[in-house]
Amino acid sequence: MAVSLTPALSQREREIKERAARDFHGKRSASTNRLRPRTFTTAFAPPPDAHAPHKDHPAMPLSHDAANTIARLNRVATNLKLLFARRDAAVDLLRLALVTREHCLLLGPPGTGKSELVARFADGVNARRFDYLLTRFTEPSELFGPIDIERFQGGTYVVNTAGMLPEAEIAFLDEVFQASSAILNTLLSVVHERIFHNGAQRTQVPLIALFGASNQLPDDPTLRAFSDRFVLRLEMTPVADEHLGDLLERGWALEQRRLTAAADDTAALLAPEQLGALHRELAAVKLGPLQTQYQELARQLRAEGVELSDRRLVKGLKLIRGAALLEGRDQATPADLWPLLHCWNAPEDRAVLAEVIQPLVDEAGGPAGETHRSIPDLTDALDLLESRAADLTGQGAQTAHLGALAQIRRELLLHHPDEAELRGRTEAVIARVLEGMREELG
Repeated sequence: MAVSLTPALSQREREIKERAARDFHGKRSASTNRLRPRTFTTAFAPPPDAHAPHKDHPAMPLSHDAANTIARLNRVATNLKLLFARRDAAVDLLRLALVTREHCLLLGPPGTGKSELVARFADGVNARRFDYLLTRFTEPSELFGPIDIERFQGGTYVVNTAGMLPEAEIAFLDEVFQASSAILNTLLSVVHERIFHNGAQRTQVPLIALFGASNQLPDDPTLRAFSDRFVLRLEMTPVADEHLGDLLERGWALEQRRLTAAADDTAALLAPEQLGALHRELAAVKLGPLQTQYQELARQLRAEGVELSDRRLVKGLKLIRGAALLEGRDQATPADLWPLLHCWNAPEDRAVLAEVIQPLVDEAGGPAGETHRSIPDLTDALDLLESRAADLTGQGAQTAHLGALAQIRRELLLHHPDEAELRGRTEAVIARVLEGMREELG
């Protein structure tokens, strides 16, 4: 029986989704104008049949249960993408983390929605949760439980873990690197081995994924081992100026939900048992020709100075399989390499990963990455917008024109800061459009 993986959407949700699709396609077209990456060895060229499912491995005929779980997971993700402006990448990583049972770290300044996003995402799973804000003064008992006084009086040291982190299936730790060494040492075994040492007892924990949030990565080398357990990472920056309208519209819709106590139609859509069954499906996903390409990719990235531990390289295989599984396939393709963009260890490695991996993902039709245009492309775009500025009629056309000009200005500021002349031209065109809007308003 065919099972639809696309959840039903309301009229309002369809309108927002259509607008997001237009933004997406615009972004994809811009990716064709990206700066040319450095020339790499021919080992990066995909094998002849790598972009299509191997002839011996067609698209996986999903069982009803697996298709239903993916559909529910997609519904949670779709709802969040409609609620949070410009946070699609974060939602996709949270979804991938649940399926692969890997841990995810969200980095960014306060106010970028890290805590709210994780909380809303976790609401879609009917799982035992544990959320906590860590400080330098947080005691281990606040996370793992207080001493069991009755058993301690009998000579046995154990803590009462009821309702605490060792019994959680989904956990969120805000300011995760603020924890003391005593807490971090215990967390290491919890997140890596799923083992909690309770006194003399070794207890298996049911943790599916730990989501962490922090303003930045720690500089302290003593935190390196714990930090490396977060295989998936994303830096969440404030929404750009050109998307402020989208941010305000969706942000107010979220506030209205709180004010009216509106029911969340994705609450508790998934059960941990369903996620566990879907996780086991990863074993059936094959890499095929992509296995060789992945090995050469790892060698080249290391040669470029990207720090990739053995652990991260092995975890990468699981993430690629997870990306394919979420698309309903049992054969991975280069389009499924996108999770590797979020496996960086040092922030400076992100640019190299994007330069090497994103073209492969783009060519295979995978998710579009963050792109920027070259100076000739920006000049051509500005010439076109400038030629049309005098003919704009109506507030809608003028607002759209300003949005395109603001995007050029942002790319110049971020990626071409030395192009003062072109930036000055852009500001002048923006001023003329604004003047035209004022004249129309009288």
